[in-house]
Amino acid sequence: MDGNEFIYEADKNSTILEDGSFTWKAPSNIALVKYWGKRNVQLPENPSISFTLSNCFTETTLEFKKNKREAKVTRLDDEVGGLSATAIEQYHEFDVFLDGERKPEFKKKIGVFLRRIIGVIPFICDYDLVIRTHNSFPHSSGIASSASGMAALSLCIMSMERALNPSISDELFYKKASLLARLGSGSAARSIKGELVVWGKHEHIQGSSDQYGVAFPHKVHENFKNYQDTILLVDKGEKVVSSTVGHNLMHGHPFAQQRFAQANKNLSKLSEILQNGNLEEFVNLVESEALTLHAMMMTSNPYFILMKPNTLQIIDKIWKFRKETGSHVCFTLDAGANVHVLFPAKEKVLVNDFIARELVDFCQKNEYISDSVGTGAKQM
Repeated sequence: MDGNEFIYEADKNSTILEDGSFTWKAPSNIALVKYWGKRNVQLPENPSISFTLSNCFTETTLEFKKNKREAKVTRLDDEVGGLSATAIEQYHEFDVFLDGERKPEFKKKIGVFLRRIIGVIPFICDYDLVIRTHNSFPHSSGIASSASGMAALSLCIMSMERALNPSISDELFYKKASLLARLGSGSAARSIKGELVVWGKHEHIQGSSDQYGVAFPHKVHENFKNYQDTILLVDKGEKVVSSTVGHNLMHGHPFAQQRFAQANKNLSKLSEILQNGNLEEFVNLVESEALTLHAMMMTSNPYFILMKPNTLQIIDKIWKFRKETGSHVCFTLDAGANVHVLFPAKEKVLVNDFIARELVDFCQKNEYISDSVGTGAKQM
């Protein structure tokens, strides 16, 4: 798709939209091949692939009402990474609520997002907005809510566009939703569709793009159907280093180019694994990717460690259990201390017993979340 196709323009089928609301539920996701490092604006330095989750989601309602003000605008060329964009000097009003409570601290991030998308969604300037959002997981649980939150908000905005322009195709609707979500949070590009989503241009993934996520295009082996993800909440506090800062530290990183090449190779390997069902190779690649992500953090300048002692204890327990039982349970990590325990659905009883018996004690307040691969966002 040419980038200009994403820029909204009213046509002969356009309608008038004075006020209303839309609600979407969008899932979180867990990357198997990790994205770490980005260039302007919110474009990935390497491709990634993720499982879409089912139980960890954000539900967002966007209320909108047409305003009477005229925005002063300035044209920019690079705001959305290759797409023309507009920044406004005086932005319209919007409010943000989490579980019914006004959250002024969220407004800065959402304000940046809204300014970034104006070039492709110019009609957003014509409306005052109220954003009401709810996470299915505790906000302080240490699970990044930005991916699911920005995906849900982007889909609500796309529902506004569809109401204004009913002729928009489903393909453009979802690709553009992913593009918008990416401008709010990079990994949010992977929280629109499921079950497996690729974000970032890759020579062996047809249709892949740096601008938006696409569904994994090949038939997935039965071994990976209904895959399980139990999230062990090791540390529910705020991260010492934000993801944005961490990504930026890949600029000038001594191992950055090798890492980007490795991610491309690993995505090629994982594509084959997902099709042939080789669980042993899946375990090895996914765990290696998780540890490589944290190795990049530990070798940046400044360097940092987000894993906690209990993170390492859990990893050691998983390795011992796998060796003793022949299970295909494995772990992956995001940019934090929590551990995602991945395992095939056929091992659910075996691994759940292991988690309850040996791993829960390493979780903060013994808390964890049982999840599995889902099918993507849904309009409510």
